Amino acid sequence: MGIQKISTNLWFNTQAEEAAHFYTSIFKDASIGKITRYGKERHPIEGLSEGDAMTVEFQLEGNSFVALNGGPQYQFTEAISFIINCDSQEELDYYWGKLSAGGDEKAQVCGWLKDKYGISWQIVPTMLTGLLTDAESIKYNRVMKALLQMKKINIAELEEAAKED
Repeated sequence: MGIQKISTNLWFNTQAEEAAHFYTSIFKDASIGKITRYGKERHPIEGLSEGDAMTVEFQLEGNSFVALNGGPQYQFTEAISFIINCDSQEELDYYWGKLSAGGDEKAQVCGWLKDKYGISWQIVPTMLTGLLTDAESIKYNRVMKALLQMKKINIAELEEAAKED
């Protein structure tokens, strides 16, 4: 895996290696790269020992990530999320099912979910942008009303809402 100019760093308490394997099991174009391990000389982090992963490099669909086991002082928030653009309901259902498993069901709204590690994802159909281009239109209002009632997005329901009366 070559070095990407900009990579996303994800700070985990102690689950970096587990999370990297979880994410790479979901995406088709995914791989684990270099894993660095904690040695004897290190900052003490509760729950981590010599030999445990310090960083895990991985790629998902051409995007580079580094998962860091850094301890409990930082948590993920919804202020940053990853968007997965889906071309079909089948693809949307796949990612929703995989990433929502074990996650916070209360955090599911309008295509957003929080996975079991606390990372926020937006699982959205590529066609949605085309339905929401004119905020002044009746179609926009019908689609937005339907969208706001959904947890996992249903493409057929959005298309139905977009139809002119």
